Amino acid sequence: MMQALFQLLNSVEMVPRYNIAPTQPIVAIWEAEGRREAHFARWGLVPGWVKDPREFPLLVNARAESMADKPAFRDPLKHGRCIVPASGYYEWHTGPDKQKRPYYITRADGQPLALAGLWATWSGPEGEEIDSVATITVPTNAQLSVIHHRMPAILLDAESQDAWLNVREVRARDAAQMALPLEDGVLQFHPVSTRVNSARDDDPGLIEPVAEEKPQPAVKQAATGRQMDLF
Repeated sequence: MMQALFQLLNSVEMVPRYNIAPTQPIVAIWEAEGRREAHFARWGLVPGWVKDPREFPLLVNARAESMADKPAFRDPLKHGRCIVPASGYYEWHTGPDKQKRPYYITRADGQPLALAGLWATWSGPEGEEIDSVATITVPTNAQLSVIHHRMPAILLDAESQDAWLNVREVRARDAAQMALPLEDGVLQFHPVSTRVNSARDDDPGLIEPVAEEKPQPAVKQAATGRQMDLF
């Protein structure tokens, strides 16, 4: 299904995952030498100029508003744009009572999400290579603002996906304009178990709805300048 949906020239063996944590491998799609293929890559971008990945901060996402100016993201925005396919994603809502509750967010029409991302390859002194990815975030829309003030940049149709992946003809500044919040109603969400807080739990029960009160407006956290929040 993914091969046909994203017009891939290859397929990868995928085991269903329900709780992927940063630094773990994820599937990402990019074009190289005219070939659109799926690859496994580390979630957490490591730019090629990094000397030691173990001493580099964990960059799981890039803010759309500043990615063109950040040294870690400038070159990937020009030459390393990718798509991360997903059935849905989790977001934690911090309510007025300061309690955090997880929600599972999907497309309302049941179609897979195409998250806009950036990828890079790090080459080590012994010839080792690490492909890595960061997903892109944007300010949230009104619908999801009750959960969080950020959301992933999602490429909704084949035309926008083609343009995002076309690093040969679509310039970085034009591609950056495509990283926008979705209109209200495209996504849906429901509360899920707090078991998603443990990377050891990875089963279909994590995406099942649980009883929960309607979320109150999210509490916006103070900006730190770091790229550590998932969304």
